[in-house]
Amino acid sequence: MLLFIPVRLAIADHQAPQPQAILVLGGGEDREEFAAQFAEFHPALKIWVSSGSPPNKSRAIFQDAGIADSRVFLDSRARDTVTNFTTLVRVFQQQQIQHLFLITSDYHMPRAKAIATLVLGSQGIAFTPVSVPSNRTQESLLHIIRDIVRSLLWIVTGHTGASL
Repeated sequence: MLLFIPVRLAIADHQAPQPQAILVLGGGEDREEFAAQFAEFHPALKIWVSSGSPPNKSRAIFQDAGIADSRVFLDSRARDTVTNFTTLVRVFQQQQIQHLFLITSDYHMPRAKAIATLVLGSQGIAFTPVSVPSNRTQESLLHIIRDIVRSLLWIVTGHTGASL
């Protein structure tokens, strides 16, 4: 069953070799500040921030960088890293987005990539990781494994297990 994910990722990457949007995982203003600077170099791309800073603070960060409000979409439905992806994957499909830049902190990227591979990959959406430098140590393997299991649960049942 899981063998279809690499195939779907390869097809998405072939059909959309360049990212078509930016996804920023919430977890600190530094991620949004980095994303705002990054977005300046990609002026055609829309930006989704998943459960980031309070909306007024997040909007101010992007406005201060000269990013138009019409490019920035704030989504506060996610409660954790798995739901950062599961709450937005349908939006990306509706927008016909097949390839995203994924922005998160360097210490968080291994877990985010594992989840993205499963959740986005299962839906035919490729991603290009972009790490925000930090001074923190990488997250534990236990966190990564837990969220891999939750991502697989979502693929099979449509539920993330967030309430468990």
